Amino acid sequence: MLNFICAAVLNVLWRTILLRPFKLVTVFLHEASHAIACKLTCGKVEGIQVHGDEGGTTQTRGGIYWIILPAGYLGSSLWGMLLILASTNLLTARIAAGCFLAALIIVLFVAENWTLRGLCIGFIVFLGVTWVLQETTKFRILRYIILFIGIMNSLFSVYDIYDDLISRRVHSSDAEKFAEVCPCPCNGVGWGVIWGLISFLFLCGAMYLALVILS
Repeated sequence: MLNFICAAVLNVLWRTILLRPFKLVTVFLHEASHAIACKLTCGKVEGIQVHGDEGGTTQTRGGIYWIILPAGYLGSSLWGMLLILASTNLLTARIAAGCFLAALIIVLFVAENWTLRGLCIGFIVFLGVTWVLQETTKFRILRYIILFIGIMNSLFSVYDIYDDLISRRVHSSDAEKFAEVCPCPCNGVGWGVIWGLISFLFLCGAMYLALVILS
């Protein structure tokens, strides 16, 4: 039930400034996924930026390009799924929050612009305060914060794929670049549809599994 309440709240507040920090977190996870894919394929990450207009860039050198390109959207969807599932239990929510805090601290030192640095500092403080309240008071909301970030990440990933790759076809998008290096006949829009379906399946699968775990 909480999954659907969070989704409804997000739908109502989608275009308000209240969700801007959470959208920027999703952009951060998108760019972090590119960076992780680059590292896993023996490339070098030269810098990560998150911009105030909800855009972002990851400068990489080397690695396997056709793995790095789709890792942004699909990796972001995977993070959303993992956070939703982690929210079903207090222990896993603590682990997710701890991992998230560690990632933010690491990225704080490699960030190349103040938007990303400010985002990292803001969420480090936000999650730290939430965790302290969780452990020392009756204000126990850590699980719900992790759930909210997970659903926000999943929904924004699906929306971003539709907006960037399908509805208005940005020619510098990851999908257009992927179409250039992949021998398959799909163009950027085709890859956008495929990635969008995969991201939507991640979201549906996460919500279904969360309901099963909590039932």
